[in-house]
Amino acid sequence: MASKGGAAPSTYTPAPTPTNKAHRPPFFTDSDVDWTRSDGRGFHQCRSAFFRTGAVNSAAGSAYAEFGNTKVIVSVFGPRESKKAMMYSDKGRLNCNVSYTTFATTVHGQGSDNKEFSTMLHKALEGAVTLETFPKTTVDVFALVLESGGSDLPVVISCASLALADAGIMMYDLVAGVSVSCLGRNLIIDPILEEESFQDGSLMITCMPSHYEVTQLTITGEWSTANLNEAMQLCLDACSKLAKIMRSCLKEAASASKD
Repeated sequence: MASKGGAAPSTYTPAPTPTNKAHRPPFFTDSDVDWTRSDGRGFHQCRSAFFRTGAVNSAAGSAYAEFGNTKVIVSVFGPRESKKAMMYSDKGRLNCNVSYTTFATTVHGQGSDNKEFSTMLHKALEGAVTLETFPKTTVDVFALVLESGGSDLPVVISCASLALADAGIMMYDLVAGVSVSCLGRNLIIDPILEEESFQDGSLMITCMPSHYEVTQLTITGEWSTANLNEAMQLCLDACSKLAKIMRSCLKEAASASKD
């Protein structure tokens, strides 16, 4: 792997909201699901984020992302001429594929293409890419999860957005993704695998922070109106701060290329 730009891991904790400061019992020992996070983070504290562009020399653009134990690499190829069998279109085509390595998780045989994640990646990015700037051509985005440590899809989406920018693909804005899990009465941002396995519900937002536009909103489980509103605000605030880290990575890469 070649390094075209990168930065020390950065945190992007969203604006604090009131939480119970009282001492909490160990992780998942009580039926009320009142616990402390196993990695020591606060409920509304995201993992340190590390990005590097230019991770794959053979690609038009690429990026590597590391959020705690979640490690992802994305390669972008194109724009290149679409297959002749395709009907003419005055807009380009975005093709997305997400797959896991066989060693990404502890589950035997987990490594494979993830069609659901591939579809969601496409939906998250499609609104940010100016498809009309490359008619009759296709841009391929290949995301590979090297290690699954939780919140995989938001990390994949953020990394893919950075890889597209590294490839010089015209975009309205970078796309950042963040998720929140609901466990009992607690909301936790950027959950790890252990936390996701016990969640009562999850919410993921991907957005273009500079344009204040949400490109995808995914909700599972049961949510109260108050919790849903708070979770959305947490995600949006964290996405805005995460996008700043992503832009810093691009700026450092551009500066390094001039040297």
